Amino acid sequence: MKPFRLKHEEVTLYFGEGSLDKASWFLEGKRKVGVVTGKQSARVSGALDDLMRIMSEKGVEPLFYSDVSPNPYLSQALRAGELFWRESVDAVVAIGGGSVIDAAKVASVVAVSGARFEDLLKGARPKRRLPLLAVNLTHGTGTEVDRYAVVTVDETREKHGLTVTYPDVSVDDPKYTLTLSLEQTIYTSLDAFYHAYESATSKVSYPLVETLSYEAVAIIGDKLPRLVNNLKDISLRTSMLYASMLAGLSIDMASTHLVHAVEHVLSGLEPKLPHGAGLALLGPRVVYYTHKVQPETSAKLLKPINPYIKPVADDAERAMKSVRAFQERVGFKQRLGDYGFTEQDVPRIVEFLFTKLRYMAEETPFPVTEDVVRDVVLSAF
Repeated sequence: MKPFRLKHEEVTLYFGEGSLDKASWFLEGKRKVGVVTGKQSARVSGALDDLMRIMSEKGVEPLFYSDVSPNPYLSQALRAGELFWRESVDAVVAIGGGSVIDAAKVASVVAVSGARFEDLLKGARPKRRLPLLAVNLTHGTGTEVDRYAVVTVDETREKHGLTVTYPDVSVDDPKYTLTLSLEQTIYTSLDAFYHAYESATSKVSYPLVETLSYEAVAIIGDKLPRLVNNLKDISLRTSMLYASMLAGLSIDMASTHLVHAVEHVLSGLEPKLPHGAGLALLGPRVVYYTHKVQPETSAKLLKPINPYIKPVADDAERAMKSVRAFQERVGFKQRLGDYGFTEQDVPRIVEFLFTKLRYMAEETPFPVTEDVVRDVVLSAF
């Protein structure tokens, strides 16, 4: 795939091999830059070495914050922001997947504006923040091209999706995804799949979103079964990264709905549950309910994984089973009990959604009742 540059809203994306060098102008004139990473991926992927080379060439001093976990906590993002404020950094670079980039988004705002979490939760978008470069290391997040950041409140375990900021510049270089493990490959790819499916079937979807999502699912349906057996194939990684980016644009335009809403409850309560795994556990049953009310869109989306799904409500069962079979074909066979949940937890999960995170399900195309949510959660066991 030919490298390209894309402008979307406030972010400029560089896609393809060598993209970080093309985005290096971002560091011009900077004295000290905060660098947000996870524990290992920035180094293992090779992205950190590339960044350090560029920063050395430009005489930029790095200030590291590396205490970002999967399913990041609000406290981690706030500590990063406070560190960058104290040290008067000129900009922020995030090197990681969704967790790292999301934490860096919040940190870039806190470091300058002193924005409170409560204001961000209400939808406030501070006008001042540090410039942000996002170097994406997975093909699942979409956060490199969207305005959202997901963080978990430490005390309450509420995992919120906040409208915070776009990066100024983002990098999608497929060579940085070559070191993803098999599990990470499956989880992040299924995250992109549900970004595409949910956004195209949300209440606020429109033709452009559907077009982007159709293309994303078509690529995932074709490439992911091959990628899981060829993890070092740069061509397959490039295609999957492109699909993930398209799905990221889709959720920026039309959001997600019930799969993500319930998953946020689960991985907020149990951070060891990978986000993509949680989506895959819940997703097939939500596809069932979605196909009931949007059979034409759903059938078209799912055609790459089963061309025999009919665009009629009565084929919802086939749609659900087809998604589950596709997930199993690419290696996902886990159940919710593998992460310590039991059926006795279901009432608490349902209550948590309706009392804390109900807003995340607002764009669901069918009525979200307690019975529906209970059924979706039980289907994951």
